Parts: sequence; structure tokens; C-alpha cells
Amino acid sequence: MDILRRFFDSFIGGSAPHPLEMSGAFPGFGPEPDPADQPEPVYRRVLMITHNPVLRTQGGRTVREYFRWNDPDDLAADYIDDLHWASYGYARYEIVERLVVDGYPVKADGFRYDETTYLQAWRERRFHQPDGVDYLALAREFRIVERVSDGAIDEVWLFGHPYGGYYESIMAGPGAFWCNAPPLAGTEQAARRFVIMGFNFERGVGEMLEDLGHRAESILGRVFAGVPKNANLWERFTRHERTHPGRAECGNVHFAPNSDRDYDWGNPRPVKSGCDDWYAYPKLTGDRRRWVDCREWGSGDIRLHHLWWLRHLPHAAGTMDGIAHNWWQYIIDPNTIG
Repeated sequence: MDILRRFFDSFIGGSAPHPLEMSGAFPGFGPEPDPADQPEPVYRRVLMITHNPVLRTQGGRTVREYFRWNDPDDLAADYIDDLHWASYGYARYEIVERLVVDGYPVKADGFRYDETTYLQAWRERRFHQPDGVDYLALAREFRIVERVSDGAIDEVWLFGHPYGGYYESIMAGPGAFWCNAPPLAGTEQAARRFVIMGFNFERGVGEMLEDLGHRAESILGRVFAGVPKNANLWERFTRHERTHPGRAECGNVHFAPNSDRDYDWGNPRPVKSGCDDWYAYPKLTGDRRRWVDCREWGSGDIRLHHLWWLRHLPHAAGTMDGIAHNWWQYIIDPNTIG
């Protein structure tokens, strides 16, 4: 972790390779762009809330310590670094406030685990349903709408135990729309739209990138809604062999260019793909097609596949037909969408 932090602290603008690339885990994710063609970076302030209750019958260890799950601070730091690198230095997140809660979040139906009921549920693998958390209760408890409206934060990251009830992402505020979850009604009084991410510290950075990837799919689907299919570049970007035989591009979060099924990121089957063309966006020529297989994106590793996919998203300055060449601007800030 310290090595990664020192490495990323040493560069600006995404011009250096990712440490995983340097390790030989993958062959490289395309050429570095001309800095003159890149948009100005955007800085985003995060409120990080971690539900990590103390288990008093287990020697005062927290639920994370008891189950030996991952440190959310380490997860958050690596996630910030990955997004910085994948976006070519555009996305620059800073956690401005960290809150650690000795308790379990309340569910939408009013249920709340305590130490006894959670440990019993874990032993029996029978968890409360419905699982979903009461987001409005969280918003009230932590004054989230007020913090956003005051300009103190731009988004919220929730970290918690399995079956905490978080969506991977949910959008709130005026004009909120589907973001891998229904828009959060009851937050329209906020000064602007914002996203609440939900992370499980039993899992790793790869799963966090998957959450972000589904956020990207939802938001970019909205950006390109209404664009005719023959001109819809988002539809073209997400093509894979199963849906478009012989015309694969970058695929989507679950499907690499050659996948046969969901999460099939380790498929060795070679297919022709136009994925390299997207490194040069908006100069899509269609003549950069070549054979690819899972070695391109980490041979089945979730984090490496998602970094590969995110790294291909258009990231240049300028606009075309009212849509920015930098698709990251929409993913990071939904207020940039009309």
C-alpha cells in the first residue's frame, strides 16, 4: 500500500504507468495522450461513512477485525489511485471527512441488526429481507443533503459489512435519474445532483471498480439516450462478440470483447476487436481492428479487466453534437448532463 501511495504521489496528470502495469500483470493499456488534448482535471470531495460496529462479545473487536475483512481506508486509497490513472489524471478524489459508526444501518422497513442478530444471520447464512438500507435515514443522520448544498462534499462513499443493504450506486438530488438504482426520492431539495456509492469491505478494489463501472453504464446510457443507433457511440463502445459477431469493440463491465457469459473475463478465445480505436477518440478510423484475448485485460482478474475497460473510455477535450469527448465528466459529475 505504501509503495502504491508513494508512486501515485509522484506524478500529475496520469502520465505514468500504473504499478500493476509495471509488475507485468498486463501488457499495457495504450499510448499516453498529448496533454494539450486533455481536459482540465476535476476535484471531488468525498464524505466517507463506514459502518463497523464493535462486537462486545468478541473481545471488543470490530466486525471487520473479527471476520478479517479489508481495511476500508486502504480500499479507498487504492480506488482513488485507480480512478486517477484510468481517467488519465482527470478524476481527482479527496476524502474530506471520515466517519466511523459503531452500529448497523437501519433497513428500509425499520429493521436494524444488533450484534446477536448479525452474528446469528452470518452463522446461518439467513439474512434479513428486504435487505435495502433506509437512505433517507442515512441522509438525515449525517446531514448529507445539507453538506452537498453547502459545497462541503460532492459525493458519499458508504463502506460496510456484507448485507449492509447498500446499492452499488444511487443518485440523489434534483433531477436525479437511474444510476444502477432508482433515483433517491426525498432529496430534491439538495442544491445539485450527487451520487452515493456503496462498498462492501469484505470485497476488494476490483468490486469497487465494478460499482463505478455500472455507474458509468447508467450515466452514459442517459447521455446517449435518443441518439440514433447508427450514430450512438456508447452503443458502439459496448459491443462484444456475443452481441455483434465480428464487430466487437470494448464490451461492457460484465462482458469483455470475447466473453460468452457474464463475468467471463478469463476467456482465452481470440476475437477481432476495435478496442484500440478508442484510445484515439474522437479520431475513430475503424481500421485498428486486431485479434485480442483475455491476456489483454488480466486473464480473468476483475480489477485488471475493469481498469482496462475504464482506460478505454473517451477522455479528450472538446465536444461533438453537444456531447463531450471526455465521457468521464459525466461519470464523475452528473450535473454536467442536461
